[in-house]
Amino acid sequence: MGTYRNWMLAAGGGSLALLAGAFFFQALGWAPCQMCLWQRWPHGAAIFIAALLVVSPSGLWPVFGALGALAAATTAGIGAYHSGVELKWWQGPSSCTGAGLGDLSGAALLPGAAADAPALVLCDTLTPFFLGLTMANWNMALSAGLALVWAWASLQAWRGA
Repeated sequence: MGTYRNWMLAAGGGSLALLAGAFFFQALGWAPCQMCLWQRWPHGAAIFIAALLVVSPSGLWPVFGALGALAAATTAGIGAYHSGVELKWWQGPSSCTGAGLGDLSGAALLPGAAADAPALVLCDTLTPFFLGLTMANWNMALSAGLALVWAWASLQAWRGA
């Protein structure tokens, strides 16, 4: 049964790697939009759940596995929604898209703003990152895979296999 806990810990490590990568690329100058930031919170939850696995009795592992799967599926879902917004398949939140600005530019909204103020990053801007996919696309795909690992390991631990 401990093997399945190790798979859950590995999935939590995957969330840690994705979150660390997001912060790394942010430090390199890839500023996140609001929906990018939303996608980070479930990864934090998955990391916390994985940490709880280390100190919890084996009877709780299936529950923590299900919670980890839910966290990973949540960030994958936000990534899917964000991907659709980037591709203009549907409209995103007006606070994070060009539609919310109407005919105004970001500079028109902030007259007299300092020149060194951070740039406004819109959620509906399609910015390919690697292999023609955006960071939201990668987060969606990789997080969906992590959700499957969490769920599989949780089911196996539940069955006592």
